[in-house]
Amino acid sequence: MLRVSRSRFRQIILLPKFPAPFQKLIGGSVWLRSDVEAYIRDYRRPRPPADEDTPG
Repeated sequence: MLRVSRSRFRQIILLPKFPAPFQKLIGGSVWLRSDVEAYIRDYRRPRPPADEDTPG
């Protein structure tokens, strides 16, 4: 959902504004989709469309 690497995700979950996990399991933590969607909506800048990425 965040479209980042695993290492970047590990950094993001340490941010105070990122939601706490819904549950911590042996295999890793689980977040509610609604919490992550709210974080993306409130704190992530939208990516420009692909055609705006290219200069010129």
